[in-house]
Amino acid sequence: MADMVLVIDMQRGFLEEGYPLFCGEGARGIIPNVRELLDREVARGSTIIFTADAHAPDDKEFEMWPAHCVQGSEEAEIIPELAPYPGHRLDSARYSAFYGSDLAHRLDELRPEKIHVCGVCTDICVLHTVADARYRDYEVIVYTDCVATFDEQMHQFGLKHMGEILGAKLSSVGRNSS
Repeated sequence: MADMVLVIDMQRGFLEEGYPLFCGEGARGIIPNVRELLDREVARGSTIIFTADAHAPDDKEFEMWPAHCVQGSEEAEIIPELAPYPGHRLDSARYSAFYGSDLAHRLDELRPEKIHVCGVCTDICVLHTVADARYRDYEVIVYTDCVATFDEQMHQFGLKHMGEILGAKLSSVGRNSS
């Protein structure tokens, strides 16, 4: 049974300078590690799913955050460094990639042994998606060198919460996690 990789919100709006929710150069630093993870998992036959923040122009979330990743915009595109990888894109307008998408249905169909997680933001969309996967009793591996957020303290909070409270396994692409 093949595993699944969830690549969370690796979009231009979060990872390219000039957009209102650019996570910073530190977040760009995870891109080579994410590529290494994807190369490894594609070779193993894992299913790749790119989850993507995708909002209507009048989304209520814009009352909290600046307008970002509006459906069909350049900002909502997967970053060019990852766009060539095979995989399916799932759009969601909320923190958890399960919300408003068919991710739960896909998991039910594919029944992966493990879900490997990478992307942004550690303390927001990564955390909420991991929580929903763990609520469904999936084994989840979060790669600490493949996730990032705006703030180091919140990054550490997110990792600690996922590992200690949600029961996700924390690993890195440099360690054997299979």
